Amino acid sequence: MNKIVIVGCGGAGKSTLARQLGQLLDLPVFHLDAELWKPGWVMSTDEEEQIRLKQLVEKEAWIIDGNYGSTMAVRFAAADAIIFLDFPRWICVMRILKRWWRYRNKTRPDMANDCPERLDIYFLRWIWNYRKTSRPKILEVIHQHTKNREIIFLRNSGEVRRFLRDLKQPK
Repeated sequence: MNKIVIVGCGGAGKSTLARQLGQLLDLPVFHLDAELWKPGWVMSTDEEEQIRLKQLVEKEAWIIDGNYGSTMAVRFAAADAIIFLDFPRWICVMRILKRWWRYRNKTRPDMANDCPERLDIYFLRWIWNYRKTSRPKILEVIHQHTKNREIIFLRNSGEVRRFLRDLKQPK
């Protein structure tokens, strides 16, 4: 695995897994939240997003985490592995609340500069409804990109730990 995409609901652990995989496989990690947001919670334009995305996927090796539906087809087409963190919503909500508490009034490491952690009802609603709104769309895009790619579904923390452990084992 040289080019890995990690997707999943907010709070599923995409950035954490990306960092762990990056260290384990010695691959550069790119968090789309940090790549596409500008200071002060200003989103990149569509043109800027596409330019940055092209720069990232053309690199020799990478791990890119994040959802951003408009970028999925390009990332999935360039990847040799797609990891979908398909966690229950209650875990994602709990983790988001924990993350908000930990980073309140601060910018978390996987976010663009000067974007202090925030939490609002719209984000919580997106997480709560993720399985019925976002998940089917992601599964559809994954299905379109299964050829010559490793597709990995991880449904809980135990599966993530086993996945990382198995990667560490010499073959």
